[in-house]
Amino acid sequence: MEMASTLIKYLADNNLSYDKLSHPHTVTTLATARATRVPINAMAKSVILEDELGYVMAVVPASQHVKIREINVLLDRNLGLATESELRHLFIDCELGAIPPIGEAYGIQTVVDYSLDDCEDVYFEAGNHEDVIHVNCSTFNELMKNSEHAVLCMH
Repeated sequence: MEMASTLIKYLADNNLSYDKLSHPHTVTTLATARATRVPINAMAKSVILEDELGYVMAVVPASQHVKIREINVLLDRNLGLATESELRHLFIDCELGAIPPIGEAYGIQTVVDYSLDDCEDVYFEAGNHEDVIHVNCSTFNELMKNSEHAVLCMH
């Protein structure tokens, strides 16, 4: 599968520069970080949550686990993990497990862990299991400018 067309269009529409790193097929974000020799704390992953009000994308370092309770308190919601069938419907141009952490491109409210705000470089899945997107800190911050930033995981 190619890179997610929604992601490519979003990056182009916003005139944002990025590098694409290709790698052998991997099935987890941790394995992708290892395959591309990317520091695990600089690899952003998306976790999709849902409740009766809709979906929320939490963006955290791949080395961390999302604290759903913290997000629920932050947003005053009752979120839980979205199902695989919901993910297939929301991200039709992505392979499961390779959803880019750019919720705005998909019209999904996004919250970002503070630890990613100051990374020199950020890497993330490109919608498939063979490509990673690399952006510098300022580009990542531009991508996340409309997102809420908070502590979403234990560091």
